[in-house]
Amino acid sequence: MKGTYLGELEELVLLTVGILFPDAYSVAVMDEIEKQAGRSLNISAVHAVLTRLEEKGFLKSTMSEPTEERGGRRKRIFLLTAAGKRALEEANELRTQLFKQIPKIAFQFKLI
Repeated sequence: MKGTYLGELEELVLLTVGILFPDAYSVAVMDEIEKQAGRSLNISAVHAVLTRLEEKGFLKSTMSEPTEERGGRRKRIFLLTAAGKRALEEANELRTQLFKQIPKIAFQFKLI
């Protein structure tokens, strides 16, 4: 398994794969990220991140059955692994711990 550090886009893709369960394939992930996060990604970027996350052990993929809508071609479907779920939980936990440490006064914005 490669390193376990999660970049921002990797985290976004992992979350989206979880949301789309059990139908997370590259185009659906790309579309859902645009819908949920307002981020427009090209398909090659999504493919690269999905591949990297699979190499890290955070995702696994399988091939779907052929579909008529794709001219009989199959889709590569991605699923979270236990390591992927754990990575998301750890990232969320770290952000929450850090956020809670910000003094309330730091959020009292005034023009200087």
